[in-house]
Amino acid sequence: MKKIINTPKAPAPIGPYNQAVLVKDTLYISGQIPIDPATGKLVEGDIKTQTEQSMENLKAILEEAGMTFEHVIKSSIFIKDMNQFGQINEVYGTYFDADTAPARETVEVANLPKFVHVEISMIAVK
Repeated sequence: MKKIINTPKAPAPIGPYNQAVLVKDTLYISGQIPIDPATGKLVEGDIKTQTEQSMENLKAILEEAGMTFEHVIKSSIFIKDMNQFGQINEVYGTYFDADTAPARETVEVANLPKFVHVEISMIAVK
């Protein structure tokens, strides 16, 4: 019924979960933080650099499942500082066509895994 999706082109899970789970035509992608999958280390740099790495990790998982950002129907963005929303949104927006962008919420949180500044999860449908 469910198919586990994992790729070495995205960071390995750091707990009891998988990168994504495919159920029928729906892909549920776990939150991605700015970890470089090649080194397993956090990406240093500003919030734009960290957002870009998180989005590239999501892209790799989508591709492993035979999908693209065009298949994404819902995104959740968790950030440590709402004052960085504009910069995150600027990078995030380059991955989508504004006319067909998915539904989304952005939530400010106290902390994130490894104390990163951004984490993004997605749901996609073929």
